[in-house]
Amino acid sequence: MTDAPALFLGQSFEGAPERLLLNRANRHGVVAGATGTGKTVTLQIMAQGFSEAGVPVFCADVKGDLSGISQGGGVEKFAERAGKMGLTLNGKSAPVVFWDLYGQKGHPIRATVSDVGPVLLARMLELNDVQEGVLTVAFHVADKEGLLLLDLEDLRALLAYVGENAQTIGREVGNVSPTSIAAIQRALLQLEQQGGKAFFGEPALRLEDMMRTALDGRGQVNVLDATRLMNSPRLYAAFLLWLLS
Repeated sequence: MTDAPALFLGQSFEGAPERLLLNRANRHGVVAGATGTGKTVTLQIMAQGFSEAGVPVFCADVKGDLSGISQGGGVEKFAERAGKMGLTLNGKSAPVVFWDLYGQKGHPIRATVSDVGPVLLARMLELNDVQEGVLTVAFHVADKEGLLLLDLEDLRALLAYVGENAQTIGREVGNVSPTSIAAIQRALLQLEQQGGKAFFGEPALRLEDMMRTALDGRGQVNVLDATRLMNSPRLYAAFLLWLLS
């Protein structure tokens, strides 16, 4: 038994409380179970528990049901269930901020191409080693010329410039293949068709925008609306990779 700060998750079959120690909460975990077994509720409990402990939370809502923690509740059957578990039900809502890459169901999320960088962008576009090298050369040219890459149109224009001056640039940094440039342009087109144009641009999101606490000290719960984003796997992966990096 320990008195260390912990999140209450539920009860075991024997009726013993199951808690997650906050000093062990930086590990990876998975919540698994069949439909209707309480996976979503468990995630909501964890998100609200972290918030109550003053820890900001980020969660991707792929079905639209995690957003319920933004509203208070006091359903009688929930209170009855909590009473049987020896708990007092707190129907207080969490301090939630909604985000949406498309800017329709939450604050829009933006990142500049320069912020993402060539390595991460190459992974987003699923480029091979040669194509990644050409993309790195393009970013090198932008840095050398003092060019800020804001959106995909800027990157397209830069790649066109690199292609037109391939011989001159190649003498300094190595061969720049027109075939690789064409492949990158096609990959950018695919990303743009999945909604990438909405993600790349200004104003760029700062991590500090999510790592906030409310006036009462509770951590801000950031809910990404991913109901539409799930249909664009390349863009979804691009955003998560950028956020984690």
